[in-house]
Amino acid sequence: MDIKNLKQTLAAFIENLGYTLYDLEFKPKKSGSILTVYIDSNHDITIDDCVTVTNELNPYLDELDPIPGEYFLEVSSPGAEKELRDADAIKRAIGRYVHVETYEQKIEGHLENFDGNDLTINIRNKTHKIHYEDVNLIRLAIKF
Repeated sequence: MDIKNLKQTLAAFIENLGYTLYDLEFKPKKSGSILTVYIDSNHDITIDDCVTVTNELNPYLDELDPIPGEYFLEVSSPGAEKELRDADAIKRAIGRYVHVETYEQKIEGHLENFDGNDLTINIRNKTHKIHYEDVNLIRLAIKF
């Protein structure tokens, strides 16, 4: 099984359902392998979203038969603190509370803007700019 090709195939299928494929994970086990499909959207993913994708994806995977043997399909969200893996994901997160790590600092605040070069983050009513090139990690965060 080629995970890269399977990701591309499933990404197109899931996009037609109105979601995006965030990630794909396959864990082979003797007692039953698990294929986990992480979906994302512009809105928060609910259990109903996972059920919808599962119901559509199951027969499609049966038809493709990409994995030899039996396995369990699991559809999930990437979580409340998902990593923002590319510029498009960062742009979609404008207005949200984020955690940003560079080599020099770790900060959390509201992402006000991202122009492709700089992130503008509001921390306690003060604006901070961070060069996108300096970012090691950016993810959504839960504000306590």
